[in-house]
Amino acid sequence: MNKGIALLGSTGSIGRQTLEVVDAFPEQLKIHALVAGSNIELLSRQILFYKPQVAVIADRHLLPALQQKLGNVKTKILAGEEGIREAVALPEVDIVITAVSGVCGLRPTLEAIRLGKNIALANKETLVAAGQLVMEEARKNGVAILPVDSEHSAIFQCLQNQAEFAESIILTASGGPFRGWQKEELSKVTPQMALRHPNWIMGSKITVDSATLVNKGLEVIEAHWLFAMPLSKIEVLVHPQSIIHSLVRFRDGSMLAQLGLPDMRLPIQYALTWPARWENKWQRLDLTMVGQLTFEKPDYDNFPGLKLAYQAGLAGGTAPCIYNAANEKAVQLFLAGRIGFTQISELIEYSLDTIEHSSNPELEEILTTDLKVREIVERRAEVL
Repeated sequence: MNKGIALLGSTGSIGRQTLEVVDAFPEQLKIHALVAGSNIELLSRQILFYKPQVAVIADRHLLPALQQKLGNVKTKILAGEEGIREAVALPEVDIVITAVSGVCGLRPTLEAIRLGKNIALANKETLVAAGQLVMEEARKNGVAILPVDSEHSAIFQCLQNQAEFAESIILTASGGPFRGWQKEELSKVTPQMALRHPNWIMGSKITVDSATLVNKGLEVIEAHWLFAMPLSKIEVLVHPQSIIHSLVRFRDGSMLAQLGLPDMRLPIQYALTWPARWENKWQRLDLTMVGQLTFEKPDYDNFPGLKLAYQAGLAGGTAPCIYNAANEKAVQLFLAGRIGFTQISELIEYSLDTIEHSSNPELEEILTTDLKVREIVERRAEVL
């Protein structure tokens, strides 16, 4: 078996760990396309090592600099959306790993689905902003959407061959670095503090999302679409050790959980090898070393971003897109030092309360709404 891969977001955290998985199975996995946003230094090294057919830099202004760094290579070097479309369309590509951050992953994911490529989805914003549209296209084209998020991978594994008997889903959350903090303390959080996650090493945007619990809110909406589960049947449970990655409760009252070390290579590998489980040499979980596994309810009052996700998900239509876009822009503003930590959720709530949403949007309306929300959040941040 040789599975051909197009990796979107190759220079990010998930992208780099995906390449570690590829390195572990050189006879079975082959990189045919690499796509990165703007990191030409790392992308050029990846191109020289993996020798893909096609490599794409999303920021087309950086194309000349990338070409200059690479010189005369056999890899076809492209830029922008047209380049990404060509990358996912390669006939040798069996699966497209969407590991870019943000709603920018939506259009290339849809493009790959329409070409009949299976999707290993690490970009939760795609399903949050356009879940109905994406899942309808996947069904129409007979495409599998294989979750890469550790929580959704856990649910996917627990549901194998018995999804019809599931009663509810329980997503676990670490609680982030500020678990137990009150609003007054949270108002003083700096970007440097928010970027220190207790269990996981991730990109800056998802690390901040984990600290606000917005990441779990995005995962709730994503789980709703991935597993056709009503939002009322999706719970969140804080589990600080991050060993149980999520659980499924079945209608007979039994529960199944998937356990593992906080290592993203495991869900990435399962998405690439499903339904098989290939042997690897990575560290194994030793429960005697973990000691205790503890659980508590989420703090919706001090971390309202999670509650707002349920509100957006229940409203449907473009409301989840508004939730996601407001958060993306607010996190950007927070990391730039322009707003405080607690103002991230305030800007999300303001956007959901003030921006009109439609019930059955097409792709262009979703993308237009996304841009509109970002502009409104930018203006609102100036008066906070």
